[in-house]
Amino acid sequence: MRDLTVLGAAWEAPAVVLIGHEVEDGPPVSSPGTLRVLVVAEDALARAGIVAILAELPDCVVVGQVPPGARLTHALDRLDPDAVVWDAGRAGGLPDLADLGEDAPPVLVLSPAASPVRPGAAGGALGLLPRDADPSALQAALRAIARGMTVVDPAFAAAFPWPRTGQDTALPEALTPREAEVLQLVAAGLPNKLVAERLGISEHTVRFHLTAIFGKLDAHTRTEAVTRAARLGVIAL
Repeated sequence: MRDLTVLGAAWEAPAVVLIGHEVEDGPPVSSPGTLRVLVVAEDALARAGIVAILAELPDCVVVGQVPPGARLTHALDRLDPDAVVWDAGRAGGLPDLADLGEDAPPVLVLSPAASPVRPGAAGGALGLLPRDADPSALQAALRAIARGMTVVDPAFAAAFPWPRTGQDTALPEALTPREAEVLQLVAAGLPNKLVAERLGISEHTVRFHLTAIFGKLDAHTRTEAVTRAARLGVIAL
């Protein structure tokens, strides 16, 4: 499973059943405690693929699958999902979520890992994962955004428009995806040698990244760097 960058308290993701259907079929009945998910994608095959993946997860239900636009607004009103999975297509980027309204459910965007993140005019997404994210990553991310957390794959961490929730919410210079990966492993308690082995780089390169990380976080020790990064939502603890 990919490491994820999470803004919020650490949690143990419960098992997440997703059953896809078209909106016209009517919303399925969900049992208490399940996560109701709406799948949004321009391409019908992409919608079907996402639903098929989500259908393998327990304790969730797909309440609908629609393209962006007028049908989406109707689906949100009628189906009342807890979260939305939005496929950004091959072009990637963050969709403009301005038309969804302030009461819209949290949105998890799936974007190509190789494409630069191009935020929409309003942003609004709480999660951003690659389109090829594995089911366990989707499961964890959906549960997190439903609880108001921000979940971002390290590949997008440097470019994601992080929400501003306090005075200490931004870095003068963002960590690169590799620096975020290094710091996440350091937070897990790995020494430089194991970090190097895990990422397939040299210990010298790990030390180089840590020096850059300390400078960006204004930290003097590994503990200070991890603590400040966790507070900023750059890594998950």
